[in-house]
Amino acid sequence: MKVTLHGLQDKLTFLAKGESGHWIALDSGEEIGGSNAGTRPMELVLEALGGCTAMDVLSILKKKRMKYDKFILEIHAERSDDHPKVFTKIHLIYKFWGNELSESSIERAIILSETKYCSVNAMLRVTVEISSELVMNPED
Repeated sequence: MKVTLHGLQDKLTFLAKGESGHWIALDSGEEIGGSNAGTRPMELVLEALGGCTAMDVLSILKKKRMKYDKFILEIHAERSDDHPKVFTKIHLIYKFWGNELSESSIERAIILSETKYCSVNAMLRVTVEISSELVMNPED
């Protein structure tokens, strides 16, 4: 796997492209030399975790033919105060809406993602506490 970053305008702003051929913008705040025009790298780590586990969970539920009306994954994280300001805790909240939900099927899919399939989770859980919860049909 290969990713290439291109720096822009003597700023801490980058365009990155992986082997899939899609570009993303990474940036920092203006106060430290960025343009505030893209996702922060640590946000991207959480987005990668979210994308990885959400794809796993929804793929497993699709194979089980479980229908849902809406899905949202919220991720809350805490970071250390000192550099390198790594994540110290990550909490994932899987939210599902629907009338035909199977709580046990969803919980099983989450466990499989967390323990077997999600490579981002596997890398992060070596150094950070990751927890999760399932919320069914929450009030909007």
